[in-house]
Amino acid sequence: MKRIALIAALALAACGNAGGKGGYDASRDAAADVKNALAQARAGHKRVLIEAGGNWCSWCKIMDRFFDDHAELAALRDKNFVTVKVSVESGGPVPAALAAYPAPAGFPHLYVLDENGTLIQSQNTAELESGRSYDLEKFTFFLNAFGPPKP
Repeated sequence: MKRIALIAALALAACGNAGGKGGYDASRDAAADVKNALAQARAGHKRVLIEAGGNWCSWCKIMDRFFDDHAELAALRDKNFVTVKVSVESGGPVPAALAAYPAPAGFPHLYVLDENGTLIQSQNTAELESGRSYDLEKFTFFLNAFGPPKP
């Protein structure tokens, strides 16, 4: 049992900022982070939620605060998804790790992958907004609709 806990801790450490907490780190290897997240998703029967954005992105910061302010929403996300933050340069191309997916209309942009890496949803987060924040009902619906299948 201790060995399993150690392996899980090492896997989480390998993802570092990939866990969705904190800002975006442009020095991270996005492809490796997604690969590690897929391994965690397979082990935990979850999906991968890629959050593409940057520290320059005001709506990315609003999304972080929104999850901080809505613990039940963050718990729903964390129960069903392994979250990876992928840094995108302002006005620059998306990283190679995201090149196979539809181009984002804006930032942050969410991609949902199944545990095998197949794209399930490409989500323009503007559709989840309400005024100068996000809509709790819309975000909850999104996380429920694209989470892993129920047994």
